[in-house]
Amino acid sequence: MMPFGGIAARLQRDRLRAEGVGEHNNAVKYLNQDYEALKQECIESGTLFRDPQFPAGPTALGFKELGPYSSKTRGVEWKRPSELVDDPQFIVGGATRTDICQGALGDCWLLAAIGSLTLNEELLHRVVPHGQSFQEDYAGIFHFQIWQFGEWVEVVVDDLLPTKDGELLFVHSAECTEFWSALLEKAYAKLNGCYESLSGGSTTEGFEDFTGGVAEMYDLKRAPRNMGHIIRKALERGSLLGCSIDITSAFDMEAVTFKKLVKGHAYSVTAFKDVNYRGQQEQLIRIRNPWGQVEWTGAWSDGSSEWDNIDPSDREELQLKMEDGEFWMSFRDFMREFSRLEICNLTPDALTKDELSRWHTQVFEGTWRRGSTAGGCRNNPATFWINPQFKIKLLEEDDDPGDDEVACSFLVALMQKHRRRERRVGGDMHTIGFAVYEVPEEAQGSQNVHLKKDFFLRNQSRARSETFINLREVSNQIRLPPGEYIVVPSTFEPHKEADFILRVFTEKQSDTAELDEEISADLADEEEITEDDIEDGFKNMFQQLAGEDMEISVFELKTILNRVIARHKDLKTDGFSLDSCRNMVNLMDKDGSARLGLVEFQILWNKIRSWLTIFRQYDLDKSGTMSSYEMRMALESAGFKLNNKLHQVVVARYADAETGVDFDNFVCCLVKLETMFRFFHSMDRDGTGTAVMNLAEWLLLTMCG
Repeated sequence: MMPFGGIAARLQRDRLRAEGVGEHNNAVKYLNQDYEALKQECIESGTLFRDPQFPAGPTALGFKELGPYSSKTRGVEWKRPSELVDDPQFIVGGATRTDICQGALGDCWLLAAIGSLTLNEELLHRVVPHGQSFQEDYAGIFHFQIWQFGEWVEVVVDDLLPTKDGELLFVHSAECTEFWSALLEKAYAKLNGCYESLSGGSTTEGFEDFTGGVAEMYDLKRAPRNMGHIIRKALERGSLLGCSIDITSAFDMEAVTFKKLVKGHAYSVTAFKDVNYRGQQEQLIRIRNPWGQVEWTGAWSDGSSEWDNIDPSDREELQLKMEDGEFWMSFRDFMREFSRLEICNLTPDALTKDELSRWHTQVFEGTWRRGSTAGGCRNNPATFWINPQFKIKLLEEDDDPGDDEVACSFLVALMQKHRRRERRVGGDMHTIGFAVYEVPEEAQGSQNVHLKKDFFLRNQSRARSETFINLREVSNQIRLPPGEYIVVPSTFEPHKEADFILRVFTEKQSDTAELDEEISADLADEEEITEDDIEDGFKNMFQQLAGEDMEISVFELKTILNRVIARHKDLKTDGFSLDSCRNMVNLMDKDGSARLGLVEFQILWNKIRSWLTIFRQYDLDKSGTMSSYEMRMALESAGFKLNNKLHQVVVARYADAETGVDFDNFVCCLVKLETMFRFFHSMDRDGTGTAVMNLAEWLLLTMCG
């Protein structure tokens, strides 16, 4: 069963989110470490901070290639910057790309993201807070803010860094007295469990964790026909854009082409303009080489003849300084020369300029749990429908659709959580993706009810992720006519467990909600029967079972029920336990005797017969057990509608290791649900949906349940 502590922790997190904890100006304190309080303690005690949550030692380095017995970690010493240089500095002359030089760790993807941050000082200092120093109030403690799965997290580190032969083992600055980049890398390693967890990744992953944005990647050799429009709109929204030329071998890395473009090198896109050139519109794109030199020498380069044939006012506005690393080229040449474009769309809180247009954003947390919400992709029609579902209501078409089509633009990004941290115990990224379905016109505007299997058997998807892939995130920009749509995120294979966040960025305001059942129970009025209504045959059977006292105890009920279900050879069951029989007596016992009289036993018997009919109806393969998703339908047939979180609890409590549910567990679940619902309704006398109870009533409920 899901531990009570896990449920309480989730509720506490939801409350904190509602109070704004996790926003950039109110970051979550990672591992409950308060930077200001810890620093003050060190200053007052005259000691340098040593981080008990990420101790300098073998476990912080790694588990395999950087594990305790690896030759790569032999001779590693942890030293503070003051032990390495005479006058350590946090940042020297502002943060620049030369502050990030790779060490003995395959995290160039992360360093490329950090390097790109140095091009935008405002974004950089959202991650690297001002006021940190090795001089003023130095206490051996530093802090950074990193975005993680929908919330900003403040991470505290000490400044003990891994060294070998007196030099930093991992990232370091070309300016040997500067340490901000090494400390940021350590904070990111702490967040992911160890340094080795950072090996291998995508630059967009780092981009997102340092901005809170959502990234898209485009193969320019297979680009959509409106690629120029996509770039223009991204720049209008203040998005960060990077482009590169693919390499075919290691020898190509940073090789310079005939027209002075560098292969395997990260460029930034900084502008997109139309100019009138010889009577025709020419699309120009501006590119920046972060080296600050080595520029394109083709058409529209600095000083090229094309500039002589445009309006002088345009030339004055667009012309650049010679050899400063920034240059213009035609959009046609850009598409021909470059291979890849990455767009990091920033969330509204990261954009401060009023003239920038903004995405409207929605963030949802979800889980795939084996047996309840991990249905796999559309290749699994029996279980696909149990995946979490989210409705998007697109109300207005784009202002500038870019063609004649009336459409709404939105970006869907699906990210699996904490998978790097799982590497230490053999886990890794799942293969994930999503599909988008249109809600039929007749069903639009209806309640947000989780759609069932038949809907997905009858309807094709309108859009989907480009592929299912084992990356942390998959994202796609989609354009569809105004209407209502369902996004279904899933792993490729069923029964794969993970937590995820789904982010939906829409150009216009939209309504977005998770589709989930509203918790309810269709409880029939309790049967009003007397002994006169009971058949003589049943009375005789009861008299034989109950004995002289004419009441059935918990122990007698266990014997009776197990004798009865043993005759039903089509049912697989371990038999009813004493606990489950106590729950049945608790549900039916009206006089507080802790025993069942004739009428009480008759009502219970009628319930069990009804539940047996439902069980056989939903045991679709006649295996004698129900699968957990068959049980979901069976519970609804019995009158109980539960949301996804409750289904996860039910499966954890009542299903076996193979997510099967036998008859006795099915009955126990129904008894428990009916007991809880009836107790709640007795406390919610006005039908408000809220019950107030004191401690004694709460204990009575939980102890009896």
